[in-house]
Amino acid sequence: MPDVDPRFTDLPLQRLADAALQRARDFGASHADFRLERLRSQNVTLRDSALESAHDGDELGMGVRVVVDGTWGFAATYELTTTAAVRAAEEAVRVAGVSAPVCSERVDLAPEPTHRRARWVSAYDIDPLGVPLDEKVGLLGDWSRRLATVSGVAHVTADLEQYVENKYYADLAGTSTTQQRVRLHPVLEVYGERDGRIDSMRTIAPPVGRGWEYVTDGAYDWDAELERLPGDLAEKLAAPSVDAGAYDLVIDPTNLWLTIHESIGHATELDRALGYEANYASTSFATYDQLGSLQYGSPIMHVTGDRTIEHGLATIGYDDDGVEAQSWDIIRDGVLVGYQLDRSIAARMGFERSNGCAFADSPSHVPIQRMANVSLQPAADGPDTDGLIADVDHGLYIVGDRSWSIDMQRYNFQFTGQRFYRIENGELKGQVRDAAYQATTTDFWRSMSAVGGPQTWHLGGALNCGKAQPAQVASVSHGAPSALFRDIAVLNTQAESGR
Repeated sequence: MPDVDPRFTDLPLQRLADAALQRARDFGASHADFRLERLRSQNVTLRDSALESAHDGDELGMGVRVVVDGTWGFAATYELTTTAAVRAAEEAVRVAGVSAPVCSERVDLAPEPTHRRARWVSAYDIDPLGVPLDEKVGLLGDWSRRLATVSGVAHVTADLEQYVENKYYADLAGTSTTQQRVRLHPVLEVYGERDGRIDSMRTIAPPVGRGWEYVTDGAYDWDAELERLPGDLAEKLAAPSVDAGAYDLVIDPTNLWLTIHESIGHATELDRALGYEANYASTSFATYDQLGSLQYGSPIMHVTGDRTIEHGLATIGYDDDGVEAQSWDIIRDGVLVGYQLDRSIAARMGFERSNGCAFADSPSHVPIQRMANVSLQPAADGPDTDGLIADVDHGLYIVGDRSWSIDMQRYNFQFTGQRFYRIENGELKGQVRDAAYQATTTDFWRSMSAVGGPQTWHLGGALNCGKAQPAQVASVSHGAPSALFRDIAVLNTQAESGR
């Protein structure tokens, strides 16, 4: 596994941090932290095997956050000098002073052990940003041409997102951490037309905390997925429209991860449940007074928050509060037993410790509470997906995510998918189209009658989870097994849109 990029560690990290932290100490800050980050990215897009765009990004800067007289202050700069570090600390102190008269709550931080000179690197082999652009365009072009030769495929698009994040953190308590994260997501999508109907089908390979080896070393079976893609599209274009009604659903983890993200992941962010995100990112029906009592789902439901799982998009060594990564229960035996926390929220609500959910997407943004890898756990002796399907007389099997909608309390929702297959008497009977499933969060999860075994578990996720004002973007993974839900309302989206 590679070490932290020397182009980052060669920067005067400690000298800049010492200058900022000492200045904050001079002004009586009870807490101060310093972050220096370098965020590099490359996004590549092809259309019909021809390069359409290639964009490289590189952001390098530092931010200083303080608590003075119980009030937050923050300032950032892209000038990497000790003078600028001191100036940022002074500005953060001034911001705290200006904010104090209008802040109704005192900032306290839950205790955290000191982590001195800690280093952490995500699990990857090949830095994707070190691979020549021609090699990436060549591979995506080859894949696109392979798809374009299949009858019925009118167009092919290919997208490749790549990120390398370096971060140095230090605080007045003596913690200092140096970290490096790598993230990657290739997507190919084919488009076709039949009888005037245009549709598409894209790969279901998830974004991952891996390097270029994700597309070259057999970690994912790209050949098999590319082989299936045109046929899946052709079947969908020819499929009959779904009959609206109540169905038993077997949901593949490639679809269920998004339902977890929207109806559990966001709903159990404690800042949201307490109303702090109401102005923009909404609130949550899973309010704090229901901790330990809310029957979120069926008794077989076990959901964890995790910042440690290998290749997870929200996996880290330490968060932006200096808290070491960990895992914990959010829902156990179907009951809400935990939330996602940062240090200030943990202290405010009486928790002994944060579970490491503070994150800023840029050196110029203040850390906020962000989502961990929130995952539904499999049953140790659970069935495979075929076994779940065999237990359904009248239902649908859903593969891949597509569009979604959920209300401002994370309670009423609707999700579509890449592919819906009819299940009749325990057997798949081909695709249907125009389907979406609809429920309330608690009715849906309480209807879960079986979860698959570890052999069905899959880590999905997204690179673009948004929150806060100014808006910030974070990457997050969600693991899930295949699962069976009974008597769920399925809509015909064509009929609904025609009303």
